[in-house]
Amino acid sequence: CSVACKLTWDQLEAVCRQEKLYCKELNVNRHNVNEYEVEFLCDYKKTKEEEFYLVKWTGYPESANTWEPRKNLKCTKLMKEFHLDLERELRRHKKRCVPKRLDREVSSLLVQKAKLRQSLRRWENHLNTTRNHPGRIFVSNEVDLEGPPKDFTYINNYQVGAGIVLDEMAVGCDCKDCFEEPVKGCCPGASLHRVAYNNRGQVRVRAGKPIYECNSRCSCPPDCPNRVVQKGIQFDLCIFKTENGRGWGVRSLQHIKKNTFVMEYVGEIITTDEAEKRGHIYDRQGSTYLFDLDYVEDVYTVDAAHQGNISHFVNHSCNPNLQVYNVFIDNIDERLPRIALFSTRAIRAGEELTFDYKMQ
Repeated sequence: CSVACKLTWDQLEAVCRQEKLYCKELNVNRHNVNEYEVEFLCDYKKTKEEEFYLVKWTGYPESANTWEPRKNLKCTKLMKEFHLDLERELRRHKKRCVPKRLDREVSSLLVQKAKLRQSLRRWENHLNTTRNHPGRIFVSNEVDLEGPPKDFTYINNYQVGAGIVLDEMAVGCDCKDCFEEPVKGCCPGASLHRVAYNNRGQVRVRAGKPIYECNSRCSCPPDCPNRVVQKGIQFDLCIFKTENGRGWGVRSLQHIKKNTFVMEYVGEIITTDEAEKRGHIYDRQGSTYLFDLDYVEDVYTVDAAHQGNISHFVNHSCNPNLQVYNVFIDNIDERLPRIALFSTRAIRAGEELTFDYKMQ
């Protein structure tokens, strides 16, 4: 008979150190059994001789917090974060110098910020274990105490609603080199269109024209220049809290060249009738994530309110740096294109990504 252990790994490690037990799986041995991990810093005080920090220890309750001199602590990153939070809070209270002891209000907020950062890091880890694309996702909130969204599931592909069927591509191309020697115009040629990309994978057709990529039935290799959107997000992106009241936003952490694929708009595919019903609810809530798939006719809509990818957090702009394109890969139903967002110009590292919500 066996039962699941109710302790976390951190708690088990704390028990081992407390009882002086060695454990190979937890990396607790005779050399480090007396070392303890700092979870976060809670408070600060200083005397003429020394600085002290109130430490929350990993695996221990807050009742076990202890004051430790700075010289005993090796948590450089946590200390830097603590002092950045402290500086912001002191500026908010119009104080220039760090006092010998912090007000209870200030120390309480610092603990809340530390716990928020932990929560966002757990969410960040979850997003990165869920994603199927090379580009990493980072999360940051230096504005307020709002944590991860409570009713949102990260998905990588469309989730199909009731009564909707995605038709797989019937045939693929016979090209060996789709860019240099396309056979019968490659996949775009079957629909009387040309290949949408140059040899660097940058889009070269104007907005409004469809993009037909090579699909799973094609003879060309995975590095074919006509396989771009299907490779997923290639850039490291950051979900961050905006400072001007626009909620969450997304910024690129890398330079993005003009006409480059950045991300897809992903969500649940629903009928327009269902979208009409949900739209009334979203309007009352003051936000909407509905995107009409009206390339040929307005039959279906993508709803990214509760299921979506990082595009869920991209804000609207009347002067956007992303442009919408309709893309077809493994699905031949022109009523159900994939929605790809390409850069309209060069985007600097650290710049916020936006698209025009009415540009559909």
